Amino acid sequence: MPPFPPGHLPGRFPGASSNHRSLELESGSPEQTRRLAMSLSPLLHPGDVVALGGDLGAGKTTFVQGLAAGLGIPDRVTSPTFILMREYLGGRYPLIHMDVYRLERMQEVVDLGYDEFLDPGHIVVVEWGDMVEPLLPKEHLSIHMRYGAAGDPFGPSRDTVRQISLRPHGALWEKRMQTAQVLVEGVVSPSPGPDDGPDHPRGEGR
Repeated sequence: MPPFPPGHLPGRFPGASSNHRSLELESGSPEQTRRLAMSLSPLLHPGDVVALGGDLGAGKTTFVQGLAAGLGIPDRVTSPTFILMREYLGGRYPLIHMDVYRLERMQEVVDLGYDEFLDPGHIVVVEWGDMVEPLLPKEHLSIHMRYGAAGDPFGPSRDTVRQISLRPHGALWEKRMQTAQVLVEGVVSPSPGPDDGPDHPRGEGR
């Protein structure tokens, strides 16, 4: 028996829903985005590819920071926009963090040695991966991040709320989505109320 009724996560996660082909989440702050990503890190194994897309400044690097922390990587993760790629070692698995935002043509990604980066010994996360969708392997996880206003008028503003959609590609990732639902349990919390104060950090990385 599935742990949740089909199509929905438990009611105490009002910002999360699922239709088995996607998992829709809502984050109210950069810290919550990091914790959300950290909670999903047990899903990842060497050879996996995660493509991050969505609005500029929606928190893609923040999400990668959470994944890296969950993998036990001790280094501070920063945006690789200008150097295109960073490799992080020292965690449970090695992580390659790419950013193809500055590349104008997919051929530039190929010339960069993209195929070599898809090393089965690494987890590969590609910021703006939706821009190079044809180059992604058949099996990958797409994560789309966008600005969004909470339904609660006293909740966090559009500046801090992020709508995060996880979409599996391939049978392997489709099978993992129910596990993803379980992993985010307790992380995606109700939007803060008016008494929570202005302490929520504002602004996320690219």
